[in-house]
Amino acid sequence: MTARVHVLTRRDCHLCEVALGVVAQVCDELGESWTEQDVDSDPDLVRTYGDEVPVTFVDGERHDFWRVDAGRLRAALA
Repeated sequence: MTARVHVLTRRDCHLCEVALGVVAQVCDELGESWTEQDVDSDPDLVRTYGDEVPVTFVDGERHDFWRVDAGRLRAALA
C-alpha cells in the first residue's frame, strides 16, 4: 500500500510538529496512510524544499507548505 500523504519535515521544527499532528488526525479520520521524511536526508530535497518545510504532498502532488489546513487536506483526500 502506498501512502497518499507524504510530509517533508526537519528535526526541531515546531511547524513540522504541528503539521504532523494535523496530518495524523485527518488521515486517521479518513483511514488514509501517510509517511514522513526528513528533508535534510537528501541534498536534492534540501535544495528544492529546504526553506518551505513542512511540505505536504497528496497523491504525489505538492499540496501545502509551512502549514497544513485540515479542511483543505480532507477535501484533497475526498
